Amino acid sequence: MKITIRRYHAERTPQTVEQTWEIEEGVTLLEALTAIKSGKDPSLTFRSGCRSGVCGSCAVRVNGKEVLACAYKPKEGDVVEPLRYAKVLKDLVVDQKPAFETLTRAKAWLADPKADQPVSPEEEKRTETQTDCILCHSCYSACPVLETNPAFLGPFALTRVWRYTADPREGFAKSKMEAIQQDGVWDCTLCGECTAVCPQGIDPKNDIMLLRARSGQAGYQDPHMADFGSFGLDF
Repeated sequence: MKITIRRYHAERTPQTVEQTWEIEEGVTLLEALTAIKSGKDPSLTFRSGCRSGVCGSCAVRVNGKEVLACAYKPKEGDVVEPLRYAKVLKDLVVDQKPAFETLTRAKAWLADPKADQPVSPEEEKRTETQTDCILCHSCYSACPVLETNPAFLGPFALTRVWRYTADPREGFAKSKMEAIQQDGVWDCTLCGECTAVCPQGIDPKNDIMLLRARSGQAGYQDPHMADFGSFGLDF
């Protein structure tokens, strides 16, 4: 069985090439990548961690859809490539920092009760308000909004904001709601691509819809609606 890997190297000409490899049937994609690296081309670069679908570090795109390499079983003719909307560092490894920065912009953290600042990871774990999100960036890569609006906060930041604003112990929900009004909750097209690729079964689309409803209750409205004015009606 053969699969094709879309590889990238900044110092190579051309920088992007596609290579086809013969792999064993019945293995996971991560096992296939490991076999290629160990037995055929040690320069092949990819990211992995737990190998159990928990850490999210091995996320890639196969035939245009985001998957976890440790869970996906390749099929004949599959095309493997890195996640979208991130700088490719080498081959299948991308720079995840910009995506993680959306969490800061969205204030997607459990706030310290004394100040609207993130608590320590130990304190957050103690409060048991962590979501099931493994920060694999699959939903971020699948989101079509980021293609036209790179400033969009993205699904995994917004779904974490919903988890925290819905927590009755969160004392700074108002500041979090304010943080997601620009390039955030109203910019989502509700296409559901994020929900379709989430390996944890999280539904960011539904969370964003709930955030919109809560935004309306808090007095916010879709800024795009202002473009329609009063439709020429004068009451």
